[in-house]
Amino acid sequence: MKNGFSDSLKRFLRGTALRDEPMWRHTSLRVGGQADWFITPADLADLRALLALLAEHGMGFLVVGGGSNLLVRDGGIRGAVISLDRFDLLEPAGDGLLRAGAGATNRVLVEFAREKELTGLEFLVGIPGRLGGALAMNAGAGGRAITDFLEFLVTLRGSAVTSAAREDLSFGYRFLELKPDEIILEATFRLTGGRKEEIGRLMEEFLAHRRKVQQVGYPNAGSFFRNLPEGPAWRFIDAAGLRGMRVGGAQVSEVHANFLVNRGGATAGDFLALAVLVKEKVREKTGVQLKEEVRIVGGD
Repeated sequence: MKNGFSDSLKRFLRGTALRDEPMWRHTSLRVGGQADWFITPADLADLRALLALLAEHGMGFLVVGGGSNLLVRDGGIRGAVISLDRFDLLEPAGDGLLRAGAGATNRVLVEFAREKELTGLEFLVGIPGRLGGALAMNAGAGGRAITDFLEFLVTLRGSAVTSAAREDLSFGYRFLELKPDEIILEATFRLTGGRKEEIGRLMEEFLAHRRKVQQVGYPNAGSFFRNLPEGPAWRFIDAAGLRGMRVGGAQVSEVHANFLVNRGGATAGDFLALAVLVKEKVREKTGVQLKEEVRIVGGD
């Protein structure tokens, strides 16, 4: 199957394809086994052709963004990992509207909005990764979430492109409901006019806050556990006395207790084992049940 699929890719794909690609190269945690294929389509037509090839060969796929909220197990990923890095469109779309592709990085998106004197998305500047991932997890900071400013979402499922208005979507704290195999292509945001200087000041405030409380110094995936109605996850991890707890190369950060960091040589198995211990200890000490915010994929 691999050879037949490889021959088909050579004939039809205009983007790039890497075979048996280590996923640690594509995640901020720097762990993860190999993906059978890591494919970056050139554009929408290329992506459609790729999805048709995958279906023809009976291969599954996983779409990834910047890999900043992703833990890939040590067994890697069977089938194809699809990167939308080239879907990085950024353009004004009318009065207060900004259109952005799923492959645009959050920081570049915010800087583009500043140049166009559009304000609202400044909180994204300190969140690593790309827009598609930020939308899929309804990323937020400072009491704001990306869906607060969403006007339309464009997705692909099979060969069908669909545009949905914000009011027709289902979303909430750190989730956006998508259908199986539905791929985010782009989004249009409704923003308000602002002055470049003021937008820049807001961006620096968000960056300064992130540097102060989240500069953990080692590879990480951001907040590992979801916050709860009862309070932020780090508070319960601290209450259980787990700051600095370590399994292999994975450690609960000594700077921010909701960050699990790679102190060097960690495996995905180290992170998974540490996460289990954290959840058990927190439940024993506080009665609270933590749930991972990080997306966990792949085989053991």
